[in-house]
Amino acid sequence: MPSCGLDFGTSNTTFGHTVGNSPELVHLESGQSTIPSAIFYERDAAAVIGRAAIAAYVDGRPGRLMRSLKSVLGTSLIDETTAVGRERSSFRDVIAYYLRAVKRRAEQATGLEFRNVVHGRPVHFVDNAPDADRKAEATLRGIIREIGFENVAFQFEPIAAALDYERQISSEQIALIADIGGGTSDFSIVRLSPDRHKKTERESDILGNDGVRIGGTDFDRCLSLGAVMPLFGYGSAMKRAGLDAPSSYFHELATWSRINRMYESRVASDIRGVRRDAGQPELFDRLLRVLEEQRGHTLAMEVEDAKIALSERPRADISLSWVEPGLSVAISRGDLVRHTKELAVRIGQRIKICLAQARLSAEDIDAVFLTGGSVQLAHVRRAIVGSLSDARIIEGDTFGAVGKGLTIEAARRFGPAG
Repeated sequence: MPSCGLDFGTSNTTFGHTVGNSPELVHLESGQSTIPSAIFYERDAAAVIGRAAIAAYVDGRPGRLMRSLKSVLGTSLIDETTAVGRERSSFRDVIAYYLRAVKRRAEQATGLEFRNVVHGRPVHFVDNAPDADRKAEATLRGIIREIGFENVAFQFEPIAAALDYERQISSEQIALIADIGGGTSDFSIVRLSPDRHKKTERESDILGNDGVRIGGTDFDRCLSLGAVMPLFGYGSAMKRAGLDAPSSYFHELATWSRINRMYESRVASDIRGVRRDAGQPELFDRLLRVLEEQRGHTLAMEVEDAKIALSERPRADISLSWVEPGLSVAISRGDLVRHTKELAVRIGQRIKICLAQARLSAEDIDAVFLTGGSVQLAHVRRAIVGSLSDARIIEGDTFGAVGKGLTIEAARRFGPAG
């Protein structure tokens, strides 16, 4: 059976197979080779995935949107159940539904039946928790087999990106691969060359491998907490002197994978109690409106859009007139840097760790290969390349490099035709 590479990401998913001698990503939705890792459970209707899921939510259809599904792997959430439509389903089953739908689309688009897969994984699903990390991979392996794959292998996402980059080089080099995705930031230092690209076994070429559970969704969360959530009561004072409003509600609402928890009836009831004792109760009226209309994901999308816009423009405006007439917030690039600076610093620190693993200095790195959506943020890019000033900076396929590399790995392990 044909082999494939599957990159189930926090924000987007790709599915690749070999055509001729080259990896090719399948068009999974509307001629696009990426599909958002999102699912919408519409009341009394079949669930939809990807852009269609987001569109259904934006259109105001009654139902429930779920995004950042991968984030629950390695956490206690994976074993919990959540309301979907009129029933409850485990997060594990939600992920299985999504990936089964992706596999079905790829098979329909190619006319092939896939049984062999190399699936991408971050260097660490969970920071400093080896048991949770092993559990996350085991859970994902079980899901992948459940949806119809017989032979399942994993490859680190930055190593996969390195295999994609290696196709375009003409001489041997030592490259640092930086994959800054939606949920994690992963780094590998790899020895690459045209001759090495032909080899099946590459373990000796992997000189360093490290990662941290910080990605684009964390930048969304910090930007939301810093620039948007204060309009809804975050950090505001209570009537009792010296007491601030509880912050847990806002952290939940600013975190993609936890937004739906805020729609439980007890949460609104608790917040009404907070409102009665709040110094600015009108702020909590705004918060209650978001929850009553189940528009938490709308807030998250608008923050995400502003973050993306600030990679190209000095300022982005978020209109919140749907909450309250005339309500809006202007966010500058400086605001983005201020609210997320610590995340960028922590990402940059992994470079030193990776170099130490490889027993190399910054001057030994010939090239830095950048992939993943968050490398578009200027301060993140500076944190990565700042200490590697002698290296060439190579722009990878932002959302496709890992998927193509996984496809290359799949063809090597299983053969392009299985």
